[in-house]
Amino acid sequence: MHAVEAALKNPARLIHRLVLTENAERRLQDAIGPISVKIERMTPRDLDRVLGSDTVHQGAMLETEPLPEPDWHHLAAASDGRPLIVLDHVTDPHNVGAVLRSSAVFGASGLVMTRRHSPPLNGVLAKSASGALELIPVALVANLSRALDELKSAGFAIVGLAGEAEHAIEELDWSRPTALVMGSEGKGLRDLTRKTCDKLVRISTDGPVASLNVSNAAAIALYAAMLARRR
Repeated sequence: MHAVEAALKNPARLIHRLVLTENAERRLQDAIGPISVKIERMTPRDLDRVLGSDTVHQGAMLETEPLPEPDWHHLAAASDGRPLIVLDHVTDPHNVGAVLRSSAVFGASGLVMTRRHSPPLNGVLAKSASGALELIPVALVANLSRALDELKSAGFAIVGLAGEAEHAIEELDWSRPTALVMGSEGKGLRDLTRKTCDKLVRISTDGPVASLNVSNAAAIALYAAMLARRR
């Protein structure tokens, strides 16, 4: 419901079809007021047949064009002191959606991913992002190391998150525009990405498990950046 609500409130969305159960329509109207898009009414069972019985749809389905893709150069120029998140071959749409949600909560300026080896910006990702896909611009690049080099030329500090790094993230100087780079769920940062980074940092831990899911790590890193901005 959050993803559909946010998409309906986004004027950049070109919507083709909105399907709602009676209960979902009532909930959406309570949340956003009158709905200008034509509504196609279905029963929960009919919607199960359309989407598949294993889909938790909460009575709402929205068919829409993808959002216009931002130019990542413009995205970098609009950072306004907030970190730019860069994902290096993170392929799980649930993780990327969760990173977007944390970006909206803690104030990232945008998200950069590779055009290949990244999940599509589809319903699965939008649902995991819980509306944040409409709020955080996502730019896709063909060559990540080249994009990072261009960010360096634009004055960005390129900081990679790695569990074995010598320096902790709380020691990081956030006063410069910063691109925070995170690697894939299993392999972490690729070698070329590591070499392109200006610095590697780790999240300090104090427990028997030393590693974090990439979306959890992103949330902690963005929270650290927010605290530094407030100081």
